[in-house]
Amino acid sequence: MSRIEHNPAIVGSTAPAAQPLACTTLLLADESATAALAARLATCDQIGQAHLHWHGDLGSGKTTFVRHLLRALGVQGRIKSPSYAIVETYRLEAGPRWSAGLEAVHADFYRLINPQEWEDAGLRELFTQPGLKLVEWPQKAAGMLPMPDLELHLETLADDSRRLRVRARSARGVRLLEALQA
Repeated sequence: MSRIEHNPAIVGSTAPAAQPLACTTLLLADESATAALAARLATCDQIGQAHLHWHGDLGSGKTTFVRHLLRALGVQGRIKSPSYAIVETYRLEAGPRWSAGLEAVHADFYRLINPQEWEDAGLRELFTQPGLKLVEWPQKAAGMLPMPDLELHLETLADDSRRLRVRARSARGVRLLEALQA
């Protein structure tokens, strides 16, 4: 994995809501690099309450990254893709970083036809509860989801490596981005 660029926020400035507070682009040579990056992200104390949104074409590695992250957070057993179920939930056991167990929600909105389906499925309440929210294809629920802490854009390159562009959209997102760069 190598860093391509890093554009930190200017100290003392306030970024417009539509602009990221910080961003970086990383190269992931293979799946082991993805696993290592997910493990670094899992070490950040802020991860338990984060909202992360993944963007990318089919097969770009969104679900693979989420699986590695959940595994690094201690999820045991099968981690299923929520492509058909839309949402899968996992329990993150209590540990040194949080005193009570937390719920991790992994959602894949690829099959939604319009954002109203998100509302009709009763997902608003699920996304207002505490815990980690991991969303693939968030644009399919445009305008319904809370603002993410991090946006992660995966792109497959000609040599099958991945380019990962990460944008922090909140103070929590900035701390998560720092963990990725550690």
